[in-house]
Amino acid sequence: MLEITAENVVRSWVDGWVVSRSAAPPIVEPWGYTVDVGLTDHVTRHVLDATGDAVREADVRKVAGAVRARGTWLKVFAEPAVVGPWLGPDWWVDDEPAYLMTVRLAPAPGLTAPAGYRLRTWARGEVVRALVTAEDGALAARGQIGVCGATAVADQIETSAEHRRRGLGSLVMRALANAAHDRGAQTGVLAGTPDGRALYGTLGWRVLAPLTSAKYVGPQGA
Repeated sequence: MLEITAENVVRSWVDGWVVSRSAAPPIVEPWGYTVDVGLTDHVTRHVLDATGDAVREADVRKVAGAVRARGTWLKVFAEPAVVGPWLGPDWWVDDEPAYLMTVRLAPAPGLTAPAGYRLRTWARGEVVRALVTAEDGALAARGQIGVCGATAVADQIETSAEHRRRGLGSLVMRALANAAHDRGAQTGVLAGTPDGRALYGTLGWRVLAPLTSAKYVGPQGA
């Protein structure tokens, strides 16, 4: 089984995210990957493949300096406090870091929704979705996972505010992991928020690198 490292997981995360979001296949660049997404506020994203101390200021400045289109995102696997000063005023930088995380997938038996909730999963191609609804049919929690060979990327995991702290996020994650494992995936990958990191940590996920997200907003006042 391939050893999990930050470097090979970056490519796995890109490939699985593309499957999950139905984005264009990634273009391999000298510094990482370019993915065309095609949304108004998310036209394209550039993902650098270096992580941590291997991230080079010159690479970040070069990639960011070539961007002229609003709605272009940049993903760098280093802390925002490090990356932000390299980008300048034309970029919005999320000062709350995300985290590249991974886990060895294994079956999780006994998936049962709490009383008053209903869990449903379904697949379209290589994307599996999980939905938890409340008694009145309202969305309580959801998520999806894109399976790409031996790797599966969990994506868009969320729990409605009024339904948190009831184990629903954990239920969704375990349901998605089971579905991915059934399809042959051995490794799970995701980019988690600080709140998500706490949940995923209880399920055995470990952090490989911090992740900074930045969006090109253009010259102020233009």
